[in-house]
Amino acid sequence: MSANPTLATLAADLDAGRTTARKLVEECLARIADPAGEGAQTFIHVDKDAAISAANAMDHLRKARAAPSPYVGIPVSIKDLFDIKGQVTRAGSRALEDSPPAEADAPVVARLRRAGFIVIGRTNMTEFAYSGIGINPHYGTPKSVFNRHVGHVPGGSSSGAAVSIADRMAYGALGTDTGGSCRIPAAYNGIVGFKPTQARVPLDGGVPLSFSLDSFGPLARTVGCCAVLDAVLANEAVPPLQPRPVKGMRLAVPTTVALDDLDDEVATTFERALETLSRQGASIERIEVPEFNDVGVMNSKGGFAAAESYAWHRYLIVSHGDVYDPRVRVRILRGEGISAADYIDILNARRSFIARTERRIAPYDALVLPTTANAPPRIADLADDKAFATQNLRALRNCTLINMLDGCSISLPAHREGEMPVGLMLAAAGGSDRRIFELAAGMENIIRV
Repeated sequence: MSANPTLATLAADLDAGRTTARKLVEECLARIADPAGEGAQTFIHVDKDAAISAANAMDHLRKARAAPSPYVGIPVSIKDLFDIKGQVTRAGSRALEDSPPAEADAPVVARLRRAGFIVIGRTNMTEFAYSGIGINPHYGTPKSVFNRHVGHVPGGSSSGAAVSIADRMAYGALGTDTGGSCRIPAAYNGIVGFKPTQARVPLDGGVPLSFSLDSFGPLARTVGCCAVLDAVLANEAVPPLQPRPVKGMRLAVPTTVALDDLDDEVATTFERALETLSRQGASIERIEVPEFNDVGVMNSKGGFAAAESYAWHRYLIVSHGDVYDPRVRVRILRGEGISAADYIDILNARRSFIARTERRIAPYDALVLPTTANAPPRIADLADDKAFATQNLRALRNCTLINMLDGCSISLPAHREGEMPVGLMLAAAGGSDRRIFELAAGMENIIRV
C-alpha cells in the first residue's frame, strides 16, 4: 500500500484484495493507541469494537460483490460536533456530558455509513467550535504535524479531524466550517480542507455555532479525496474529477484585507505559488475588493457567531457556565449585548455584501489568497489571552471573508517538504463547488514545485 494512500488507491487496493477493511481499521486503531503519537489528544472517543465489527461486515459485502460503493471499508473520523446514534455529543465541552445519547445519526454521518465508510471515532475540537486555533483545555490539544517536538497549534475548530488525517488515524474526516474550521487546520497540517456552499449539505444533527454561517465539509489528503467525501455528504453522485489545466485559469488575488499582516513564511510561500501558477500559464490579476472591509464592521460586536451562539447557549451557560473554556464563554457572551435591531442590520448588510462581492468577482474563475495570515503559532506562546486573541483573529480572518460571502472554498498545502505549513485558498461565489474542485485538482501538484 502507498505511503500516502488516497481514497482512490485504497478503493483499488480493497477491490484487488491487496488489503481488507479489517486491516485498515486495525492499522488506524494502532496509530490512535500509539503512546508516542497524538491519538489520545486527537480523539475524544474511539469506536474500536464497532469499527472492527463494521469492517468484518464490509469485507463480507465486498466478497459477495454487494458493496454499495467503491469506498466500502475505509475508516473515517467524525468531529465531536455531530450526533452518532447511541453516543453523547459533547462538542468538545464538559458542559454537555450529562446530555442523553443521540437517538439517530446526523444525516451527514448516515450518508457516510450508507456509502460504506467506517466510523473510527469522534475527534477533538475547540469547545463548541468557537476558535480557529484548536486549543482545548478539557480534552487536551493535539499538536500540528509540523515540528512536534516544539508543539504548534493544530488549527481549529476541527483540530482532531485534521490531525487524524495527517497521522493516518483515518483516511477522511468530517468537520465543520463557520469561519475556516475545515480550512485552517488543513492549512496548519499540510492537508486539504473544503468548505461547501452552505445549502448543499444539511446541518441537522450538529451542534450549531452560527446557523447563518455554519457549513459541514471534509478534510482529507488530496483534492480528489475531498471531492468524493463532499459528494457523499451532499447526497450527490460521485462523478470523475477532471482537473482543469492551469494554463488559462483566471485567478484574482484580493489585495484588500486578505494580504494584510502576513507572517513572512506565509507571504513567501504564497508569492512563490503565484509565480509558479503564472509560469504555468494562469492569468493572475491583483484586484481591490473594497467590500471585504465591510466584514470587520459586520463583526464589530461579535457578528452572527456571537448573536446566534448566545441564543443557543444562554440557558446552558447559566447552569454550566463554570465548566466552559473561559476563552469560549467570553466570546459567546458578547452576543448578550447584540440587540434585535443590531442583528437585523447585520442581516441586511450581509445581503448587500454578497450581491456586491459576487458582481466584482464574477469575471474570474476563483479568488486565490492565503488560507491564514499566520503560520501555526507555538502552543506555548498562546498562554496569554491577548496573544491568543490576536493569533485567533489572524487565523480566522481570510476564511471568514468567504463564509460571510456564503461562498465555497478549499485550502491546499502550498509549502515544500520540511517548511512551515502554509495553505493556499481558492474561493468563489456560492454554487461554484464543482469548479473549485476542478481548479484545485489542476494545481495541487504544481504549486509546491
